[in-house]
Amino acid sequence: MTRFEAVKTGLRAHPRVWLITGVAGFIGSNLLEALLALDQTVVGLDNFSTGYRHNLDDVRGLAGEARWQNFRFIEGDIRDLDQCRQACAGADFVLHQAALGSVPRSLEDPLTTNASNITGFLNMLVAARDAGVKGFVYAASSSTYGNHPGLPKIEECIGAPLSPYAVTKYVNELYAGVFARCYGFRSIGLRYFNIFGRRQDPDGAYAAVIPKWIAGLLRGEPAHINGDGETSRDFCYIDNAVQANLLAATAESGQAWDQVYNVAVGERTSLNALFHMIRARLALEYPHLKDVEPIHRDFRAGDVRHSLADISKASRLLGYAPSDPIEQGLDKAMRWYTQSLGGAAR
Repeated sequence: MTRFEAVKTGLRAHPRVWLITGVAGFIGSNLLEALLALDQTVVGLDNFSTGYRHNLDDVRGLAGEARWQNFRFIEGDIRDLDQCRQACAGADFVLHQAALGSVPRSLEDPLTTNASNITGFLNMLVAARDAGVKGFVYAASSSTYGNHPGLPKIEECIGAPLSPYAVTKYVNELYAGVFARCYGFRSIGLRYFNIFGRRQDPDGAYAAVIPKWIAGLLRGEPAHINGDGETSRDFCYIDNAVQANLLAATAESGQAWDQVYNVAVGERTSLNALFHMIRARLALEYPHLKDVEPIHRDFRAGDVRHSLADISKASRLLGYAPSDPIEQGLDKAMRWYTQSLGGAAR
């Protein structure tokens, strides 16, 4: 039995109370789906700045009405300390996903990014500490590696930030460390590497590349690649991120806490290769897409050239074992997107 299987068995036998911030977002709604399936009690906090009510509706349909009764939603903002306190009351574990993501958004509006990602994060730390939360797990980011040239990325080696967003996520890690040293409040940061999968928003100026390409191709829109297409990323399917969050929150070893971990697969895929993977899968159902080609444009400011994670630390201290490499994750994601958006391509 893997540690993740043991954790799920233990949670079913002894349900806990969980708070998910950003619960209506992509990752938050998937965490909600997983926890309700394990018969947990969940409180969700979201202000719908980037999340959607239809994500919650989707989870409700999957969970069923009986399990949905274990969920309580608070419409609120992490920039409001009182709302953070209300949400943390009675929680055993906090999975803090709420943030304003996107490098380009942070370059255009650093003040709002700072308010959500730093002030909001500090509010959540204070509220969770004062509520006596047993474990605080937060969404960190691979953007923290900045311009450090080394591959694979190792948690202890970072460079200079390349965007305001990267600064905010690094400050989160610094604050978490200070709260551990000053208050004995334990936490774990998960440095996500290009998470993708069901319920990831394909629309908007800051949409991630995988859902944006899939939805665009289904709608007959061009797919754009920034630069020459040899930029590479460690693309990680959503189920791997869910696993990492549950393993982190329930970590039993003291050594595992007050750390940051890479959450990825440990495989590097270029944008050119990714496009061909997506096109090949779509063409099985939509043959007219088999010869479509991407349009290349200028490199995007603030983007790192290559990203690849070393996941050995998460494996060693958390028991993390990614279940879905990129090809398998794309197969699962494609089913969701074609079911949700496929009518546009017919």
